[in-house]
Amino acid sequence: MEFSIFFITLMFLFTSPATIASLVQEFSYQDALSKSLLYFEAQRSGHLPYNQRVTWRHHSGLTDGLQQGVDLVGGYYDAGDHVKFGLPMAFTITMLAWSVIEYGDETTAAGEYKHALESIKWGTDYFIKAHTKPYVLWAEVGDGDTDHYCWQRPEDMTTSRRAYKIDNENPGSDLAGETAAALAAASLVFRKSNPHYSHLLLHHAQQLFEFGDKYRGRYDSSIAAVKSYYASVSGYKDELLWAAFWLHRATGQSNYLDYAVDKAHCFGGTGWAISEFSWDVKYAGVQIMAVQNLLKKELQPNQKHILEQYKTKAEHYVCSCLGMNKGENVDRTPGGLLYIRQWNNMQYVSGAAFLLTVFSDFLKSMGTDLHCPNGTVTSNQVLSFAKSQVDYILGSNPMNMSYLVGFGTKYPKRVHHRGASIVSYKENKGFIGCTQGYDKWYGRRDENPNVLVGALVGGPDCQDNFGDERGNYMQTEACTYNTAPLVGVFAKLHALSDGSRLQEVVSSSAYAYDNY
Repeated sequence: MEFSIFFITLMFLFTSPATIASLVQEFSYQDALSKSLLYFEAQRSGHLPYNQRVTWRHHSGLTDGLQQGVDLVGGYYDAGDHVKFGLPMAFTITMLAWSVIEYGDETTAAGEYKHALESIKWGTDYFIKAHTKPYVLWAEVGDGDTDHYCWQRPEDMTTSRRAYKIDNENPGSDLAGETAAALAAASLVFRKSNPHYSHLLLHHAQQLFEFGDKYRGRYDSSIAAVKSYYASVSGYKDELLWAAFWLHRATGQSNYLDYAVDKAHCFGGTGWAISEFSWDVKYAGVQIMAVQNLLKKELQPNQKHILEQYKTKAEHYVCSCLGMNKGENVDRTPGGLLYIRQWNNMQYVSGAAFLLTVFSDFLKSMGTDLHCPNGTVTSNQVLSFAKSQVDYILGSNPMNMSYLVGFGTKYPKRVHHRGASIVSYKENKGFIGCTQGYDKWYGRRDENPNVLVGALVGGPDCQDNFGDERGNYMQTEACTYNTAPLVGVFAKLHALSDGSRLQEVVSSSAYAYDNY
């Protein structure tokens, strides 16, 4: 094998077992899990509950939807501003739900199951409100342009709270599909603990999927206000496949699997070889969900044939992340971090860590290895690489900095976030105006007065450099969909860290790569 293969993964993967212990930095994945779930409480919009743990936040957005005659109070702010964008919010909830579905026992063992369910329900409660009619879904509250003119706490908001919707005349199959996926996934989460609520979620999910499929179109063609912020570059076909797989998993009904099989080719599910996974581009997630169906014994020959084609594309994604494809791999920083693009790169890293963890479970269940163009990889090696990305996030990197805010001793202190960067409403209820926030708070060199615990910021550049400056929003802004995929991975790694199982995963990778 070429010498370059020795650069396909982080250095600790190639080191002899005798020195593994000195190279592997220990992290408390349980603490990381707890903090990651705390972050979602900081992003809440609406009337905060009595058990709100992020005490520097207060009620906000209490008149959302009033102008349109609909109750749109609640949900999440997506990042450091105060617009409620439906597409990234729905993806956030899908990933939180998927984390609990795959690693619910591990989350329970870490003592965070209740908080995980609360984070999901805060989003799904909002989606139920936003889905006012079978073919109507409220897609956005607030306007990105006017919102960005102001630097205010959410409790002081003076910007427009205009709401935007999709309907049969102004379709948005991507938004309807992603919201259907979120609700279907969440219905699985609540099936035992709250069966009535689970049934309600599934009812809305099925209606939204029908809406998205019957009236096809991109939501950013119907809502111009979203184009500069969350444009649907990949279109809507990946979201419809994504929703179909989730509805099949939630209902067991064959028509949803038939949909994903019948449209696999024309919707790009078995055609697109993708090297990124995000709130916009779902294909890699679709392909790995398809792979999970191969564990079922009751598949028809045609279904299995198409699912195997999905599997080929899923393998391309995993091999690309591992650096094991020939010429089509994800770039790396010198420190070993997956690098897709400069703006909020960590969203792609956390998504990859989750998908690779799920895929490693699949390989273990099948009792097989992954055959990449540049070599064979075991399930433990896939998981070990996912761990390396998580460990980079938590501080094993050239900056020796945790990019999960509040974790460890060194982390971003000037996160690009309005609420965190201004004195807490609980401490000072005096009104802070639109430009007053910029004048007094935005340009300060001091650390933020409130710590946005559990937020995963955009992260370093392609050379592992990071500037902890509030105005450096490409690197210091955090988003809900950055943190969401980590919830399940943290739970999984914490469970493995009990005893020697995690060390075995890392050691087995070292043995394997030494053999090259």
